[in-house]
Amino acid sequence: MRILGVASATAALALGVAGNAMACNIKDFTAVADCDDNGKGIITVKDVDASGVKATVSVYLESNGADAKLVGEETVVGTREGAIVTFSEDWAPKAEYRVHIKAENNAVDEDISPNLITPDKACTSTETTPPASTPPASETPSPSATPSDSATPSPAESTTAPATTGSNAPSPAAGESNLAETGANSNTPVIAGIAGAFVLVGGGSVFYGMRRRGATKA
Repeated sequence: MRILGVASATAALALGVAGNAMACNIKDFTAVADCDDNGKGIITVKDVDASGVKATVSVYLESNGADAKLVGEETVVGTREGAIVTFSEDWAPKAEYRVHIKAENNAVDEDISPNLITPDKACTSTETTPPASTPPASETPSPSATPSDSATPSPAESTTAPATTGSNAPSPAAGESNLAETGANSNTPVIAGIAGAFVLVGGGSVFYGMRRRGATKA
């Protein structure tokens, strides 16, 4: 019986030690200030509690020993490999943050000690600054090209009548002008025809009178 009692006590002690080793503990939590792939500041909290107790992580920015602002709160369930929660924070160099852990069933309700102090150099964002927008082109219409029709006309296309070259030849006399009108445009043939008609009429009258006179004498 004594041997059985000693064995039971030893087993209970071993189970107690193992249980304490797997229980959630503030030492299971760590916090670091870092930069993400885009060069922005982040605060990462890691939980390596193998028992998998659910815990709430709260991060506060400290100023003069007091909470200046709540950066954020996240829930984490620890794993042996380590569960991670991340808080976006554009932290300044050597800034101080308080990280509080509150686990279920009040297994843990305290701060990570000591407080988190950020590195001496802030993160540098790798995002490129967008180029300045190009001002829109002026909407003022550009002067139209001079049409070909408005070009200076060539000598062949000139509409200006050439100046009349003065002639040194004397102008014809008035008499010469009247003489020139005796041509095809003159009335002489008409007058000659009328005179001929009168001659024929007169000759016929004479002939008729002489014949009548001779007939009377007979």
